[in-house]
Amino acid sequence: MFTCSSAAAPAPRQTERSKQKVLAEKTRAGIQQKLAELKREVSKTENEREDAADTLAESEEAISDANRVLRDLAGEQSEINATVAELAASQERLAATIASQKQQLARLLREQYVAGNEDRIKLLLSGDNPNRINRDLQLMAYVSKAQAKLLGSLHGNLAAVASNRDKAENAREELNEIAQEEREQKAVLEKEKARRAALLGSLSNRLAEQRKEIGGLERDEQRMAGLVDKLSKLIKEQAEAAAAERRRQEALAAARAKAAEQARLLAAAKKAERKAERERERERERERLAREAAKQPPKVDPRTGARIAPVPVPVPVPMDTVDDEPPVVAQTPEPKPEPGAPRKPDIALAPAMPEGAFASLRGKLRAPISGKLAARFGAKRGSGPSWKGMFIKADEGSEVRAVAGGRVVFARWMRGFGNLILVDHGSEYLSIYGNNQALLRREGDAVKGGDPIASAGNTGGNEESGLYFEIRHKGAAVDPAGWVNF
Repeated sequence: MFTCSSAAAPAPRQTERSKQKVLAEKTRAGIQQKLAELKREVSKTENEREDAADTLAESEEAISDANRVLRDLAGEQSEINATVAELAASQERLAATIASQKQQLARLLREQYVAGNEDRIKLLLSGDNPNRINRDLQLMAYVSKAQAKLLGSLHGNLAAVASNRDKAENAREELNEIAQEEREQKAVLEKEKARRAALLGSLSNRLAEQRKEIGGLERDEQRMAGLVDKLSKLIKEQAEAAAAERRRQEALAAARAKAAEQARLLAAAKKAERKAERERERERERERLAREAAKQPPKVDPRTGARIAPVPVPVPVPMDTVDDEPPVVAQTPEPKPEPGAPRKPDIALAPAMPEGAFASLRGKLRAPISGKLAARFGAKRGSGPSWKGMFIKADEGSEVRAVAGGRVVFARWMRGFGNLILVDHGSEYLSIYGNNQALLRREGDAVKGGDPIASAGNTGGNEESGLYFEIRHKGAAVDPAGWVNF
């Protein structure tokens, strides 16, 4: 439940999700602008006559956007819930590790206390059994080293606990954000559906007349051909930019690898020098202790009066070796990369499939939707031009899936095709999906075969609900029946 806060309450902090959304929108801005200009160029060649379906464009685009946002929010909600569960499990692991480390530290402190915490110089000059002296020195070195490692590890784990708490709080705030956005988008969706229904009622006669016009069908085909031609040029430019970017990244990676190897060799040399210095220090300390022992008056056996031979000075154990071993911190799961993360604008439409991959799938592609085939490629459209693709009748809202992997290069409303989405499969192959109720993917998104990319509808003034589907190669329409298993 939400409660009203006072006017003096601090503004809610910006969540990581909000920051990522702002960054994603900035990243997409470049390609969105290019595609908007491309669409305007395609429309320039047309007669500026009014089309009844254009009246529906705004509400149909709004319905598509609301459906896509609701679907994205549901996916985000699922991912954040999984993150919250991961954080809870990680917190339990850290708590168990910290409890164990505290017990180990307590045990080491008890051992140090039992050992008497004797000064090393006193121990060396005690004249006690050399074996016992050496054993005690080794124990003191072990306890000091173990304490340092445990304290470092404990510090790291306590920091991880604090970090987990922050992440969990951020996740809860993000879930609240999503719930609010879902409420807003559902309200928008209902409003736009009602608006579209009212417009359809007033435009039904005009839409029916325009569907019969031969000139309108021909203009639709010209519009699609112009769009595909301009998109193909843009995709080629982006592919060249992507190849240049890959070469640049490879050169950077090679330079980093060379620098890393040089740093490794330098570190190894410094480590060897530190080791040699420790050995020299160890020798100097042994000599100093020997001199200290030589200054002591000779000990005499009280029973015989004979001198007792001096005790050999044990070589002290170097204590700074702890620095060579970083503290071990309990492992927490690495954050997973977000699916569909936006790419750089200059290569946003570069092909996502290798050359020749799509051609090898000829005759093996899955159907984009389940439904009844109502119009085939090449069939006449009344007394007008022939079909350049096929129309598949399906219930409104049915999932439309990509026939193969690729990249979304166009996803917006266009006259004659309604909410339209095009997927580039490389090697100048495109699959085209029209008359959709909603477009579920954005321009620049990489998709796999079978991924949902839209939902079926009758946008663009189409009479029946379903999917208009095409495949094009080098700009020319090809028969989908030779490629897809319907």
